[in-house]
Amino acid sequence: MTPRRRTGGLSRRHFALALPSALLASGCAAPHRGSGRPGDPIVLTLLSHYASGALKKALQDPVDEWNATHERVKVRTTAVEFTDLLTTFMVRQAAGQGADIVHPYCLWNGQLVRAGVLRPAPSGHAAEIRRGYSKAAVGASSVGGTVYGYPTEAQTYALYYNKRLLREAGVDGPPRTWRELEETAYRTTRRDRYGNTLVQGFGLSTYDDSTTVGQTLALLSTAGGRFVAADGRRTAIDSPAGRAVFDLEHRLVGRGASAPGVNVYRAFPSGQVAMVVGAGWWTGTLKALMGEDYRDVGVAPVPVPAAGAEPATLCTGFLLGVNTASEHPREAWEFLRWLNAEKVSVKNAAKGATATRMSLLQVSVGSLTGRADDMRALLGGGAGPEAHTGAGAGARAGGEGSSVGPGRDPNLRPFLEALAYAVPEPNVPGAQQAKSLLRKNIEALWTGQQSVDEALRTTRRQVDQEVSRSW
Repeated sequence: MTPRRRTGGLSRRHFALALPSALLASGCAAPHRGSGRPGDPIVLTLLSHYASGALKKALQDPVDEWNATHERVKVRTTAVEFTDLLTTFMVRQAAGQGADIVHPYCLWNGQLVRAGVLRPAPSGHAAEIRRGYSKAAVGASSVGGTVYGYPTEAQTYALYYNKRLLREAGVDGPPRTWRELEETAYRTTRRDRYGNTLVQGFGLSTYDDSTTVGQTLALLSTAGGRFVAADGRRTAIDSPAGRAVFDLEHRLVGRGASAPGVNVYRAFPSGQVAMVVGAGWWTGTLKALMGEDYRDVGVAPVPVPAAGAEPATLCTGFLLGVNTASEHPREAWEFLRWLNAEKVSVKNAAKGATATRMSLLQVSVGSLTGRADDMRALLGGGAGPEAHTGAGAGARAGGEGSSVGPGRDPNLRPFLEALAYAVPEPNVPGAQQAKSLLRKNIEALWTGQQSVDEALRTTRRQVDQEVSRSW
């Protein structure tokens, strides 16, 4: 799924590729690498999508700390909106202007590796990544078993539900199985006397990749299925597991419990959707949007097909890696180790608690990393957004505009627990286009343009053609 991002508190992003010429005019000039005079510091450039608001500040703070405490190597950040990020990577690389350090969405890793953008992590860094991060985060940051960078944010999927709506429908708690999910969806659906939907029981929505593909793949994971086969050369969704998910969604729409044309990002916080599967980043935005009504929001694991089934869900994420074209890869990897692996003390947490600067950064904006030990340290205590005791501006990791601080929101815990069993989305070279094709067919199913059989068959034919061509 294309993860959605809070680029400025409550803003949203949608995936689309902009014209290269527009990118070159939006802060993507050739990176500055220093004067070249003897004794001058090396200047590394870091290109990300943390372009505004809380995210921009959250990244800049530790970079300022590094620059204040390191004389020989400096880091300069540059950013574009997420909608422009993949095209920016490709255009700048082709022009010989690639940044030293890049921050891609992990879905693109196969494409970026094939294009010669990402450099494999050196053995010592790869060992640190495998040792320190969840299996899903490591898998998302790898291609063909090779690690290409440090995972940054990790987004697992869980079930958001409105406690008040469930209670008013006589439902004691969140569903644990698909059968309970359907029953709860039908019981919480409400219509006026004219038949207009007032409350959707379950929020299937064609609004973006997250609401369409993300929750479908999360449900697919609970059924033991996968979108792309292990060899990366064909789709695996046309399977009993895939059919079960499509059947479930088809029933929910057909019986009126889901209205795909509704934007769940507006409808859920306004109390018009009882349940929806979504990623962990949404907690911070919901808290800011809903105010006191946020107390009605609960989060639970994604329901499984039958009682006793092993839990599973989807995990998406980003990584920080080093460009193959960088003239200073050793220095770039050392900065990434400092940011993502070196631990610092955490104020107002359990005595002796430590976490990485990247984990502090992510939690300060309502997100998580794939370092479960960090997340337990940060979410288990009362640490606030100014938890970092390190030097310089990095001590203000949360800063103005942080949507949630560590240890303050129990709704983050299910996403943390899901790191232990989440499945990374496939990142083969044709993954972005394959996902776009899947989304079109899911939408055709939900809107009645295709039957379950037709949607599965068409997805298999189109995606098989795409991923086989990409190798």
